[in-house]
Amino acid sequence: MAQQSILGRITQLARANINSLIDSAEDPEKMLDQMVRDYTNSISEAEEAVALSIGNLRMMEADQREAVEAAADWGRKAAAAAAKTAELRAAGSTAEADRFENLARVALKRQIDFEGQGKNLGDSIAQQSAVVETLKNGLNSMAGKLEELKTKRDELVARAKMADAQTKVHDALKSVDINDPTGEISRFEDKVRREEAKVAGQAELAASSLDAQFEGLDDLAEDAEVEARLAALNKPAAGPA
Repeated sequence: MAQQSILGRITQLARANINSLIDSAEDPEKMLDQMVRDYTNSISEAEEAVALSIGNLRMMEADQREAVEAAADWGRKAAAAAAKTAELRAAGSTAEADRFENLARVALKRQIDFEGQGKNLGDSIAQQSAVVETLKNGLNSMAGKLEELKTKRDELVARAKMADAQTKVHDALKSVDINDPTGEISRFEDKVRREEAKVAGQAELAASSLDAQFEGLDDLAEDAEVEARLAALNKPAAGPA
């Protein structure tokens, strides 16, 4: 019964569709970790069951060998008793002949019993051998599935880490887009240009004021020239009286 139970579990686990289980899991990584633990525990239990089954098989094989040897031994005893019976009858020892004949009958009965045991054990050995072979195949399948599970788990963890890294990079890029430093540079450039324009305006204003001052000097010089020439014109008129 225990063998059938472990055999059914081995068959179920060995046939498990890992990809389908992953697709239906809410948290595939945790599910795979749990499956690895379950498979490891089941393999350990299956190994104990297989070891027990093999032990039982070897015991039955030993019992069968003993039964076959015992049957052969009782067959030899029966043959010896029968030979002694014939010898005694030929010698006229009827009572002794009857005794050995009864011993031959007992030996033959024992021989038949042990032959029956050997046959029955042979049938049980065939069944047990089939169970052991199935359990061994199931163990091999489970070992393969366990390796597949570990590979899937490692692959999934690596992919999850990569996806997380890509998400962080994507978020960083989004942050750069939102807080684009070139916008700050542009605003600073505009401020510098405004300052430069202000300085240029002040310089232009200062230059205009200076030009105006020089223009005033030019006017004064022109007025002085006029007065000088006027004075020169007036001199002859005030000459000889």
